[in-house]
Amino acid sequence: MRRCSSAIRVIALLMAGAATLPVAAHAQDAVSPEAVEADGGVEAVKQDDGAIIVTARRFVPSGAITASKTTAPLIETPQSVSVISRDQIDLLNFVDVQQAVRYTAGVAGENYGPDLRFDFLRVRGFVPVQYIDGMQAPVSDTIDNVGIDLYGFDAIDILKGSASTLYGSTPPGGIYNLTSRRPSTRTGGEIQVKYGTDDFKQVAGTVTGELTNGISARLTGLYRDRDGQTDFVTARRAYVAPAVTFEIGPDTKLTALGYYQWDRVEGDTNGFLPANGVLFDNPVGKVRRGINLGEPDYNFYRREQWGAGYELTHRFSSALSFTQNLRWTDYSEYQQIIYASGLAADNRTVSRSNFPFADDTQQFAVDNRFDANFATGAIEHRVLVGFDYRNYREQSAFAFAGATDIDLFDPVYSTAPITAPALGAFTDVRLKQYGLYAQDQMKIDNFILTLSGRQDWSRVTRYLTTPVTQTNQDKFTWRVGATYVTEAGVAPYVSYSTSFLTNVGSTIGGTPFVPSTGKQWEAGVKYDARNLGDDVKLFATAALFRIVQDNPLLTDPNAVFFDIQTGRIVSKGFEAEFVGRFYQKLSVNASYSFTDAKITRSDFPPEVGARLEATPRHKASLFVDYTQDTGALAGFGGGAGVRYLSSSPGVTPSTIPAILYTSPAVTLFDATLHYDIPGWRLAINGSNIFDKRYAGRCNGPVGCFFAQSRQIVATATKRF
Repeated sequence: MRRCSSAIRVIALLMAGAATLPVAAHAQDAVSPEAVEADGGVEAVKQDDGAIIVTARRFVPSGAITASKTTAPLIETPQSVSVISRDQIDLLNFVDVQQAVRYTAGVAGENYGPDLRFDFLRVRGFVPVQYIDGMQAPVSDTIDNVGIDLYGFDAIDILKGSASTLYGSTPPGGIYNLTSRRPSTRTGGEIQVKYGTDDFKQVAGTVTGELTNGISARLTGLYRDRDGQTDFVTARRAYVAPAVTFEIGPDTKLTALGYYQWDRVEGDTNGFLPANGVLFDNPVGKVRRGINLGEPDYNFYRREQWGAGYELTHRFSSALSFTQNLRWTDYSEYQQIIYASGLAADNRTVSRSNFPFADDTQQFAVDNRFDANFATGAIEHRVLVGFDYRNYREQSAFAFAGATDIDLFDPVYSTAPITAPALGAFTDVRLKQYGLYAQDQMKIDNFILTLSGRQDWSRVTRYLTTPVTQTNQDKFTWRVGATYVTEAGVAPYVSYSTSFLTNVGSTIGGTPFVPSTGKQWEAGVKYDARNLGDDVKLFATAALFRIVQDNPLLTDPNAVFFDIQTGRIVSKGFEAEFVGRFYQKLSVNASYSFTDAKITRSDFPPEVGARLEATPRHKASLFVDYTQDTGALAGFGGGAGVRYLSSSPGVTPSTIPAILYTSPAVTLFDATLHYDIPGWRLAINGSNIFDKRYAGRCNGPVGCFFAQSRQIVATATKRF
């Protein structure tokens, strides 16, 4: 702690000195979260001539605080960043994050089908770390994400590639950050009702405005009650998020942010089905998509989580500002599940196992940073210097036991009460991580050179060992990037970055994981159409990348609830993405990505050369939406989309001969119809409208998960 206190004093002295240097007066056209809330949102406006203009001002992104922790424009960031704005979420009617990435390059979602609890994602072949308002969510080696509801957020920022120089311990594939809805001084809000397939029922709303001079507030809430596409499965969720902004003075603002979410899933989740009958032919027949091989009266999932914190900003001068983000979080889940664990030679008798699991995490995190603008001769500098701290504790427990067999095609459930086996401790770990980072974006005319570096000090304490053990995992990471922005808005760039990932868990046998390290080369070009006029908004990117990660974690093929640690992964590929909005009528989302992610070194010879699980080589998507603004059909619109995913393995091989349980390539179609008038939006959205039946993923002989079936959801939104 003495070392870190000294670092903070050094930061303050450096920034005080920077403030005395000449100020560079170059414009930054990125948008803060507050500005997005004030100016964004899908809104219908009726003109004097009867025309209805449906505006979506932030459909096309120009900036993302996640990219550089500054308001620098996306086009100046030497790294791929995808932003899924609230305008896109509303127009395409996405319900969760893994749906929202359907039209995003390099990101694969819904890896376990329509999971009712979590958002399963892969970015460039790797599981990304989840952030909420710039602070890492309390995830662990057993929790990929916390499943927070998408309705509470204004945007999803996906920073692809290494993010360690700004965020510390992160995987080389990248991170995604959710930006909460913020208070606005302008009174407004909405009430929304949804109803759809599988008895999907949801009511949600948000309201904001100025309470008194200098104090604004927002309250966002949601309640959802739905069935799963698996028989006898229901899910309920309640979510509430208050936020209050205090204008303490002309240069100081404090925004308090909180959320609470409650989840209950009854009956099962979605999957653990035999590959024979789902992925492969079964001589007895095909497995029905809604089949439930668990115990509907025994299986359940419970989760509660909350977060409370604030964002404090203070402007010392036009050249120097300070931001502090702070949050406490608490996450608790418990599940009881009887699931399929084997298929007999008759291809219909399924053996089952009983697996109760509990996980509790608590976390305190704080990020302090100074942002300075100044010039040294002809060079304009944007310097960011920060210090962050994270104190994380996880305790988990599980048990395994046998359960009765069941018929794959005619299941008969138990009528007697089933007792869950006693849990045994699995992890009891504390992580304390300190990070000191600095970044300089140096601009000479149209050329921007970005240099950044970070030193992390991490200490992992494991309490289940005798004696208690502590491991220090310190690491320095860095990034260098160069961008040239032409007057036409074309920006070629190149960058090199390193990454560092602290692994706090252990193998099923209790062996602690060692840290993972990575490095990435990326080169690409961005285009923002700045010279095409105010009625044309678009942002396009194309990038080549190569990532190398040492000591990665992969799903254990012999125990799918656990991880193993193997030697090296190499992921390389190409991504192209286009987001456009034309004349407030036509919206286009298009993407293509090629991802060649393989294990190149492993202690298990069958894994060498194997592709990463749940990562299709090719992903292509296009969605086009048009709204008529004049005539008798003014306000009516519709859109259609197509998505293609090539085949992807569900698991890495660990035995000879290797069975990869590869999901086949699939082409899916989506569609929407909507009607907008001032104050109202009515929409019907359909995904997989031709009801393609396919396995989203199979990670073993009885580890198959059906992908989302056809889903039709109607939405009525009243805006005020």
